[in-house]
Amino acid sequence: MPIFSITTVTVPVADQQRALAFYSGVLGFETRTDNPFPMGRWLTVAPKGAETTLLLASWFPDMAAIGGLVVASDDLDALAGRLREHGTACEGPTDEPWGRQLLFQDPDGNGFVVSQA
Repeated sequence: MPIFSITTVTVPVADQQRALAFYSGVLGFETRTDNPFPMGRWLTVAPKGAETTLLLASWFPDMAAIGGLVVASDDLDALAGRLREHGTACEGPTDEPWGRQLLFQDPDGNGFVVSQA
């Protein structure tokens, strides 16, 4: 039985409500699940129409921030403006040999690479 998809990526966060505000309010992700969980909330978000979700998990205090999550946008300039407007530092957009990209971190230091779709 081969693995045929990635359903969820766990993203460590210190405060689930703050993370939800960033992912939904700044990035425009939709909440997929928000259910009670013995150690907090089972809270998943994703871009509209995406199959893979991000689990915003606060119950792994020793889990290091992750880096290099690659996502896509069709308007890097607008996204960079929105991030900066909300106080999030970002690098770019820049033109690289492999395409246009934008780099940023969420409030917990999880790193993202946004490629031009």
